[in-house]
Amino acid sequence: MRTAYSVETVRAAERELMARLPEGALMQRAAAGLAAACADLLGRVYGSRIVLLVGSGDNGGDALYAGARLARRGAGVTAVLPAPDRTHAGGLTALRRAGGVTVAPDAAEGPVLRADLVLDGIVGIGGRGGLRPDAAALAALVAESRAAVVAVDLPSGVAADTGEVEGAAVRADLTVTFGTHKPGLLIDPAREYAGSVRLVDIGLGPELPATAELEALQHADVAALLPVPGAESDKYRRGVVGIAAGSARYPGAAVLAVAGALRGGAGAVRYVGPAGDSVIARFPETLVSDRGPKHAGRVQAWVVGPGAGDDAADVAEVLAADVPVLLDADGLRLADAGAVRARTAPTLMTPHAGEAAALLGVAREEVEGARLESVRELAGRYGAAVLLKGSTTLVAGPGGGPVRVNPTGTSWLATAGSGDVLSGLGGSLLAAGLSAVDAGSVAAYLHGLAGRFASDGAPVGAHDVAEAIPGAWRDVRRD
Repeated sequence: MRTAYSVETVRAAERELMARLPEGALMQRAAAGLAAACADLLGRVYGSRIVLLVGSGDNGGDALYAGARLARRGAGVTAVLPAPDRTHAGGLTALRRAGGVTVAPDAAEGPVLRADLVLDGIVGIGGRGGLRPDAAALAALVAESRAAVVAVDLPSGVAADTGEVEGAAVRADLTVTFGTHKPGLLIDPAREYAGSVRLVDIGLGPELPATAELEALQHADVAALLPVPGAESDKYRRGVVGIAAGSARYPGAAVLAVAGALRGGAGAVRYVGPAGDSVIARFPETLVSDRGPKHAGRVQAWVVGPGAGDDAADVAEVLAADVPVLLDADGLRLADAGAVRARTAPTLMTPHAGEAAALLGVAREEVEGARLESVRELAGRYGAAVLLKGSTTLVAGPGGGPVRVNPTGTSWLATAGSGDVLSGLGGSLLAAGLSAVDAGSVAAYLHGLAGRFASDGAPVGAHDVAEAIPGAWRDVRRD
């Protein structure tokens, strides 16, 4: 599992570690890892042209010491100093002794545009409120360059704790981060500015708390959570998931939700709604009823809302049930907020950014620009686990704790019906016994992996994603 910690937590851990190390040792560790990453990216250091954008903080010091190491290997290194009187003195001395040169920002255009590699050390993890005009001008200049761009710890202009980007920011090809990931490196919109991320171990691990601010599951974590039937299992012991979805206008939503549910680990799927004929025609193993959720038979979890139109009756009945409920799509719009908050059984809400904005009473752009804050706010406001879908899918629990960020997926998943498949999959995992946060996290992981497998770089339909879920499941279990 990958973990990410807030700036405050990282700073506290650094202070504890530095108290036991010789002065400057931690920065030298960071600089060594940074220089090695730059060398790997360049392939050939000798004769390469490297430009350092050096801010006044420790990131600037890291960049200078790394630049000195690269200069000693034969690179031509130029440091741009926006604030020369506040530049890290030791790093600047080391660079000059190694043969590096310095220039003012007004002389940066030539070196940057001719560079093979630009090292962004303008602003560190403590940066707030976007770039100042002089730094924004350097970011714009870097964008014109054909050089490879490496960010020190995180790209300048992105918020380390939230992933927000206010105004101009440096777009990196590679971000070299130290000690631990920072939340902004894993969450959009900042994630797209970070490029590939390389974590350099500087010995910070023992100083970090056991509970992180952010978690990203990996194959081993997901494999440990997947339900596996035992020798005594039957279809009812494995769990039964109820699907209340679809309408005369949107029968396909029901079919796709059932498709996801059948591949999610539960032993049986009950469908309730007006699209029973469509569901049976595609999936004859489904148990179909048209008498409403109360009379559908026993289930261990419900999924309600995909393609439901304006029928609020099923939503109200499902929310009154004392079993886990996944609330999606029209169900989010039709659900009574008080009824959601009053539930004692687990609830998992799965909005996209537009639905989340409606629930929070804000503009969609606010949710997309502050995804971490939005998912936490929704979980706290509704007393439910929330899976916020999007370019980075986040899962937050109602009681705080780490937020899960999903590392799988592809932009080809932005297709009609994809969310219906995800809902069925997540509901099936709830019925199989996973907690709301685990069910949401595992569903997002498998769904994203299935999307990759199904698309293989080409357009994909939601039914293709559903059919690829078993392959994703096997891939996770195999690893």
